[in-house]
Amino acid sequence: MQSLRGLVNQGLNRLTRIGQIRAMSSFASYKAVNLPVMTFEKGSKERVELEETLKKYQGTTTEVPLVIGDEELHSDDIRYQVSPFNHQWKVAKFSYATPDHLKKAIQVALDVRTQWDAMPIEKRADIFLKAADLMATKYRSELLATTMIGQGKTIIQAEIDAAAELVDFLRFNVENAAKLLQYSPISPDETTTNSMRTRGMDGFWAAVTPFNFTAIAGNLPASPAFMGNTVLWKPSDTAMLSNYMVYKIFREAGLPPGVINFLPAHGPTFGDTITQSPDLAGINFTGSVATFRHLWKQVGQNIDIYKSFPRLLGECGGKNFHLVHKSADIETVINSTIRSSFEFSGQKCSACSRLYVPQSMWPEIKEKLVATRNKLKLGSPLEFDSYLSAVIDDKAFARIKGYIEHANKSGDLEIIAGGTCDDSKGYFVEPTIVLSKNPRDKIMTEEIFGPVVSVYAYPDEDFESMYEIVNTSTLFALTGSIFAKDQKVIDEATEKLKNAAGNFYINNQSTGSVVGQQPFGGARLSGTNDKAGGPHYLLRFSSPQAIKQMKVPVTSFDYSYMKN
Repeated sequence: MQSLRGLVNQGLNRLTRIGQIRAMSSFASYKAVNLPVMTFEKGSKERVELEETLKKYQGTTTEVPLVIGDEELHSDDIRYQVSPFNHQWKVAKFSYATPDHLKKAIQVALDVRTQWDAMPIEKRADIFLKAADLMATKYRSELLATTMIGQGKTIIQAEIDAAAELVDFLRFNVENAAKLLQYSPISPDETTTNSMRTRGMDGFWAAVTPFNFTAIAGNLPASPAFMGNTVLWKPSDTAMLSNYMVYKIFREAGLPPGVINFLPAHGPTFGDTITQSPDLAGINFTGSVATFRHLWKQVGQNIDIYKSFPRLLGECGGKNFHLVHKSADIETVINSTIRSSFEFSGQKCSACSRLYVPQSMWPEIKEKLVATRNKLKLGSPLEFDSYLSAVIDDKAFARIKGYIEHANKSGDLEIIAGGTCDDSKGYFVEPTIVLSKNPRDKIMTEEIFGPVVSVYAYPDEDFESMYEIVNTSTLFALTGSIFAKDQKVIDEATEKLKNAAGNFYINNQSTGSVVGQQPFGGARLSGTNDKAGGPHYLLRFSSPQAIKQMKVPVTSFDYSYMKN
């Protein structure tokens, strides 16, 4: 007769199996929904809470450690993140990781990889879904506040980024993974069972993240980690405060130590160290073309040392266009261009920075574009009527100012609005509109990453020639928009410009992709077009395994045709 302990254990095991089945069932059927964007109207609960959170941070400096496994560490190379709209305010104090720190983090990541990858994906999903819930509720105002004061975002720009998009990334990653795992290979008869499973990749991943989107910064390490990998995360110096908040939320949600290691570092030091490790599995990157090319070259030069072929994912910005046809609705053109060009001071990879309009429409578009631009307040994001604020740092300020100075000197260019730069307190650049006689001037072909939009007014009869200008005047291919009422023109432009943008819009601004609705990414020099937020993105971080199980004995080595 079975013992009482045996019966209890049997019951517990059965309950555990039932729990696992329910968890798998819940995971398989999970449906993500986009997080609603709050309005923050005066007197609303969310606005009052945000105002209190902003007061808590006012004038403070947050200490940010290196985190390797469960250890919080520091080095002698001390750095500060300053607020872009008040560069006397040091919002975060941190130190750069040394090569020894980075090598230690690689070893920690390798040590925990097998155990983390062995955790069922539905349990990993639970961790990131809990993090998403914390971000949507308990820490929402913290994420917004740290993004506003550290990266200069207005309330709405912080809300759609650090809350809505980040939460959406984490939730849609779970839905997309569940969809991927629904694939089942054919098992042709009862003698064989074929199956597939996903695995993390051998080695470690590196995530190199940008300043401009807290959501991207959180997603770049989270996606490979969710798929069973361990990660070294290098946050941007100019987004340290919000990124550290994201990291702490991951840990509070149950992410085990060592799965994601938080490593502020000098870019070349980080790049040199990770690319010299034989265990590098991949790099998930958002940043400049020059940096991504350099990392790719380093991987290529070291290709013989790696245990596997590292995967490189990169998103490198754009020179995004609005192409206006004579049938377009002018009000739509004006409002869409103002939003796309000047929200967050044009510091979006997808921001419109080149506008092509018919000469017959230009006088009216010019008048309304300038008039609307003149309504925009440039100021501190803590003043809630500000439409845009300072650019991120002194390097960005100098780069953007250089393009404005070029416009002032060139006979082909005319500044028709804006053009003032002032870095006495913060890195403020006025929203600027430049008219160009030359559609291939550098101001219309090079990425500026600031609040500058250049306009070329083309002869109405030359509209079709603009396809070639849009396609070939720059090597970027991230986002673009066609504005027209004529459906024939819309259809033609959609086909003619299919290689000019990874995200193409019709009568809509070139910014504002939503996770689950417009998976994001571009080709050419804009990156590897892996479409973050879409169903195929997660495959880049997994190493699928096909499994065949034979259920009957194999009784012969030869074939029937060989017999007499």
